[in-house]
Amino acid sequence: MITEFISTIAVRILDATAYAGAFLLMALESMIAPVPSEAVMPFVGFLVTDGKWNLWLALLSTSLGSLAGSLLSYWMGAYGGKPLVLKVGKYLLLNRRDLELTERYFNQRQGLLTVFVARFIPVVRHFISIAAGMGKAPLLPFMLVTVVGATLWNGFLLYLGMRLREHWTVVQKYSHQVDIVIIVLAIVGMGWFIRSRLAARKRRQIGRAHV
Repeated sequence: MITEFISTIAVRILDATAYAGAFLLMALESMIAPVPSEAVMPFVGFLVTDGKWNLWLALLSTSLGSLAGSLLSYWMGAYGGKPLVLKVGKYLLLNRRDLELTERYFNQRQGLLTVFVARFIPVVRHFISIAAGMGKAPLLPFMLVTVVGATLWNGFLLYLGMRLREHWTVVQKYSHQVDIVIIVLAIVGMGWFIRSRLAARKRRQIGRAHV
């Protein structure tokens, strides 16, 4: 399986380069490179529990890596547009259909909440920064929601690795099931947020009508 192969390479990189390797791998994960976070973060969690890595340095290096990769993707989308993305992406096994679906997902919803939620959605999280750049999302707020979302996701996988210890590869085996749970939670969360916003808007309209 491709994920297992990538995981083997990731383990070697992490063993050889420690935090710098974690930064690099998560930067690639946040771009269009085929490096799933499920192949990286659980092993990082195992290293933390094993006493080889510091928890906060592990979380810092991986979150900064996610931000760096997201920024590169953002600028690629903002200044190069789809032609540059597709040109570079063909060397990184880019799926054009996935990119177009993510672009449509972002354009239909707009807003930085979309970027935040996308950090928890498989496939979409690899392309959302490109779509945000193409959509000219404001940079500083984009960076903020990216860091928060990436830290929560990375921390979640790191925690699973800490709990599973030497059995951390189980996360890869059940990654699809985990992704489904995350998608459901993200949809429920977004639905609740939208419903709350609509209810608040309706209350304001009723209030104005009585004035």
